[in-house]
Amino acid sequence: MPSSHRLPRLASLRPFDHPGYFAVWLGALVSNIGTWMETVAMGVYVTQTTGRAEWTGGIVALSFLPAVLLSPVGGALADRFDRRAYAALGALLQMALAGVLTVLAFRGQLTVSIIGVISFLNGCASTLTYPAFSALLAELVPPEELHLSTSLNSAQFNLGRILGPTLAALVLQTGGPAWALLANTLSFFAVVLALSRVVPPAREVAAKFEPLWAGIWRGIRVARDDEDISLVLAATFFVAALVAPFIGLVPVFAIRELGQGAAATSLLVTCQGAGAVTAALGVGTLAELFGQRKLRGYSATTIAVLSGIYWLAPTLQVAAVCIFFLGANYLVLMSSLSASCQNRMPRELQARMGSLYSMVLGAGYALGVWFQGALADRVGLRFVTLSTSAIFLALVLTTRLLRPARFENELTLQAEVQPFSDNAH
Repeated sequence: MPSSHRLPRLASLRPFDHPGYFAVWLGALVSNIGTWMETVAMGVYVTQTTGRAEWTGGIVALSFLPAVLLSPVGGALADRFDRRAYAALGALLQMALAGVLTVLAFRGQLTVSIIGVISFLNGCASTLTYPAFSALLAELVPPEELHLSTSLNSAQFNLGRILGPTLAALVLQTGGPAWALLANTLSFFAVVLALSRVVPPAREVAAKFEPLWAGIWRGIRVARDDEDISLVLAATFFVAALVAPFIGLVPVFAIRELGQGAAATSLLVTCQGAGAVTAALGVGTLAELFGQRKLRGYSATTIAVLSGIYWLAPTLQVAAVCIFFLGANYLVLMSSLSASCQNRMPRELQARMGSLYSMVLGAGYALGVWFQGALADRVGLRFVTLSTSAIFLALVLTTRLLRPARFENELTLQAEVQPFSDNAH
């Protein structure tokens, strides 16, 4: 494995100095390349087969729907068991589901209904295990580098968004969707291998004896009683519901609005990923320059404007440029929201905080992408997405007007937060 010391000495890359973090980051990157190959292939297949944005958005929503109910369970389980083993088990389960989809594709038995079922089951597996993966990454870096590690984790996801769609376009032209699905199946080995080489630091294990539902409620209560966390979670929901569906509706925009096909879909997804990776390299510098809270406020305002400009794009070339900047803005905003929640929590509750964040994000995104897709079939995609962007901008400006301090003063860091009592339920 390459040494992280050979990488450019940017502030945003400091987490790579920790070998365990770099190993898991690299394994996740390989897996996400495969995941994005599958995502593009299935998005194009569903859009071309059904011709309806409602189906495309519905399939995407099914993969995020489990987060609404299962995220708290996943967070509590991640705090009870060995996070490395738990995350590896989830990767193996997702590999098995991808394998089923691959076999059906090679046998010519793939249908939209089957894709929906597998997407839902994959969403369940991902929801139950992602909090363990997220908390494991947080354990591998010191607290002061948590925002940087969160940004780099988003960067690897988006780097996969760059490479995966490019490979998917080539595979779809030469071999068909079955080969893209096979690549995704094999990619999970990288995650399992990386996790097998990581030794996480020792942590308190007393929490694993806590009753499951008591542990879930403890995490919810801490988040509910913290005004900053509550505000961040509310912002996450509205971003996910009103703006983030631009991600899942890319195939519809490329095929129906721009009159293109699979290659255009891959290009737009790739450009979004390129913007996110570019932002990840500079987010550390931006956070030091403006402060995390001001940066979050600025990015929340500009993302609504960039989203509206993207949906107005008249050509593929203009849309590609717009989604590059939109992807960059989205990375900055979401990594800041996630890191803010984690920084407010004691380490033993960070997996539960991650699960609550995932629950809110998944609920908002599943609702938003399906509703916007369904409404787009009736009144037009551009009208719907421009309207939701305008609604989000109005919410941000109203919040800035009514609660300006929430955009100006920095969050209290985790070390300054009084730990929640273990005896409180």
